[in-house]
This record gives sequence, structure tokens and C-alpha cells, in this order.
Amino acid sequence: MLVVWRRWLPGVFVEQVWQPWWGWLLAFGLGLALARGPLWLVVGVCGGTAVFFLVLRYPLFGLGLALLIGPFGAWEELQPWALPVDSGQIVLMVTVLAWLAKGLAQRRLVFPRTFLNVPLWLFIGWGAFSLWFAPSLSFGLRELLKWVEMGVIVWLVVAEAEAYGVGKTAVLLPGMLLLAGLVQAGVGISQFLAPDGPVHFQVLGRFYRAFGTFQQPNPFGGFMSLMALLGSGILVGLLATGWQQWRGQGRVSWWVVCALLVVGGTAVFTTLALVMSWSRGAWLGFAAGITILVLFGPRTRHTGLALLLAGAIAFGLSWQSGLLPASVTDRLTGFTQDLQFGDVRGVDINDDNYAVLERLAHWQAALGMTRDHLWQGVGLGNYEPAYEDYALINWPYPLGHAHNYYLNILAETGIPGLIAYLAFWTAVFWQTIHLLPQLVWPHRGIALGLLAVWTAITVHHLVDKLYVNNIYIHLGVLFALLQLLPLWQKRDKNLTLVEVQE
Repeated sequence: MLVVWRRWLPGVFVEQVWQPWWGWLLAFGLGLALARGPLWLVVGVCGGTAVFFLVLRYPLFGLGLALLIGPFGAWEELQPWALPVDSGQIVLMVTVLAWLAKGLAQRRLVFPRTFLNVPLWLFIGWGAFSLWFAPSLSFGLRELLKWVEMGVIVWLVVAEAEAYGVGKTAVLLPGMLLLAGLVQAGVGISQFLAPDGPVHFQVLGRFYRAFGTFQQPNPFGGFMSLMALLGSGILVGLLATGWQQWRGQGRVSWWVVCALLVVGGTAVFTTLALVMSWSRGAWLGFAAGITILVLFGPRTRHTGLALLLAGAIAFGLSWQSGLLPASVTDRLTGFTQDLQFGDVRGVDINDDNYAVLERLAHWQAALGMTRDHLWQGVGLGNYEPAYEDYALINWPYPLGHAHNYYLNILAETGIPGLIAYLAFWTAVFWQTIHLLPQLVWPHRGIALGLLAVWTAITVHHLVDKLYVNNIYIHLGVLFALLQLLPLWQKRDKNLTLVEVQE
């Protein structure tokens, strides 16, 4: 046991701490407990131990596991055995500690320079400063930790990519993300088609809105939108790669065919789950993402505009001719008659306008917080604790956020916080758009998917908040993937140059 520890983490677990006889005693006691325990305990301990050592050896494995089980956080909270911290956060914490321990053991702990370091950590810094004025430090630290996790994940991935291989990591990350999306899509589709479900989620008379393990359809739909758009972008890249191979060689590589089947299937299933979520905000975000995908997909912008115009005309004709299901069009436009800007106090509430008025009431509460705390805000993550003082008479429940993240962040961090937040996302968009002309297929397809994802988040945040249920772990990986793309492209160019010289 000591040899294994020293080989993986030399200098961290030293002989003065782990004496050989302690190791034997621990092994004997564990073996005795397992021999007398139930099968589930044996499987759990052995499997957990194997996973623990794999995470120590390969932190990216732990990150992939966190991506997979992170969305189960909301479901875990409802279980009688629920822990104070969900399993996704536990795995992420172990992964980060393993990465730090590995770096310290090798005396090579690196926090890589990335394009997003400055804007991201500036926003985190202002968010931390805003907690000085917060009514609840616990709420604030919980929200701040989400952003810190995203920043640390970017460092971890870029650092591990340099050791593990940029190309391998840039292929592995989308695979892990899409697998997590596929699992949730399977859960959501089964819920939609189930013979029974929550009555308040019933749609079309006999189906139930898909909510996965998010326990709510809207964040689930948002997550499906992100995964479907990422898969769609990668699919475009693979199709372009296959077409180039066919034109140049008369055949398509087997790996391209396999990847097309896997990624295409994942994109289809996640899109189906998105539709079945019946989430209007997620649909609008997805539509915006597809629009950007079509616009920036071709190399020339006028070609993208022509395709976009043709698609818009086809969609409009389908709408006018009744080819689109009436239930879908009603869902997309049903909110417009109740949408109003102004004081919603005194407006008659009924089943049809309840959802819209609820959002408007929370927008109004956020504006009230902004009016009283224009520069410092009520504190990052403190919309809910501060809501009681600004709640409208018919809307006493805070619901966690303002259902418009821009108003939410303005209320929580003031004008400087909103500026910092918008500056960060401007940097994300700028880096992605700047990379597109420089990338070749299939790298360009990943960048297209990322640009579509950023667009969907931007639009969806007009009516909701997606930094929930560990989605921010996936966002951290997506930000990291963006940092790897230019490195991957550069490596492939160098390899091609070496082959030509030889």
C-alpha cells in the first residue's frame, strides 16, 4: 500500500504518517467488516475505494464523474439520506484536492494563464466585496463558491491538459459533457411518456413536463438546451470533416462515422428532452443558439445570413400555414398578452397569467433592491434573504432569484457588479468569435457549439437563472474547453509541419 501511495503522490503521504503496521491493521479491519457486512456495503466500499484512487491518479476522471452525478443534486436533497453537501460537490472537492496534492507532490502546482482569468476573477472579487453589506453571509458564500469553482475548474483542466495531452483532453471534455446530457435526457423523456406524474406538470392532457433530476422543468430544459447546442455544433464540425475527407480521399474515416452516430444521436435525444420540458425560456434560448449556429457556421458571413434568412422564411411560412403544432405556437406566444412593464400590484391574477405575473413581481422586487442599494447591492446571493423587505403583497415567496438574472445580479451586486458580469461574458463571446476564423474542422465545430451555448444562456437568463443544481460545474468545463481550442489547433499544426518536413 505504501508503494502505491508513494508512486502516485510522492512526498505527500510520508512514512511517519503511514506506518506499515497501521496499513495492515486497517486492511484487516476493513476486510473483517466487509466479510460480515451486506453485499451493498462490499460493493460500495470496494467501488468507492477504486473511484477514489482513480480520482487521485487522474483528476479529469473525477471531474467527469462530477459532471455525471452533479445534476442529481436537487434529487438528492429530497431523499431521507440526503447529506448537507450533494455528491457532485463532494466529488468535485475531492477532485480539486487531488489535483492540488498532485501538484504539490510534484513541486509543480501551476495556475495557468488564460484569457478569462482577469474578467472572471474581477467579478468574483467584486462579488466577495458585496458580501460586506449582505444580510446573510451563508447565502452569499454559497453563491460565491459557484463562481470560484468555475475559475478553479478552468485552471484544473488547462493544467491537466498540458500533462495528459491537449488533444485527448479536448476530445474527452465534450464526451463527458454529452454523456451527462444523454443521461438526463433519458430520465426526462421517460418522465414525459410516463402514465402518471406531478399534476401541475401535466401538458396536452396526457403528458407530463420532463424535469430530469432537476425537480423543475425550466432549469432542466435550460440544461438540455446547452447540451443539445453543444452536440449540434460538434455535429456540424464532424459533417464538415467528413465532407472534406470524401472530397479529398473518396472515403470517410471510421472515427468520423462513429462520432457522427454517437454525437448525432445525443443531439437528437437532448433536443427531444428539451421539447418535452415544455420550458418556454429554454426553447427561446435554444432558438437563439441555433440562429447563431447558422449565422456563424459558414466561413463567409453573407452565406450565413442567406441561410438564416431562408430558415426564417421557412419557419414563418410553417407558422402561418399551420404546419407547426398549435400547442407549441400557443406556448411560445401565450405570455405576450400578459407581459407588461410597470407596477403589477393590483393586477387580477388567474391561472393563465400567474406564471408571467409572478416573474414580473420578482423583477419589480429586484428593481426595488437596486433603488435602495444602487452601487453595492444587497450582496451576492442575497436576493432571497432581502426579498421580504421588497415583496409585493400577493407574492410573499422569494423563489431563490428574480427570474431575470441581469436584474438579479444588479440587485445583488449593484451597478459595478452588473458591469463586471457583462464584461466577463463579453470576454467569453469575444474570445469565441475571435477563434472561429482561425480554427479548422472539427475544432471549429466545437467553437460553434460553444458560441451557441453562450447565446442560449444569455437569452434564457432574461427569464430565469441557470447557475443552479451544479450546472456551473458544466459551465466551468465549457469555459476550460474554450481555452484549450487554440492550444489544440496549434498542436495539430505543429504535428502536420513535422510530418511534412519528414
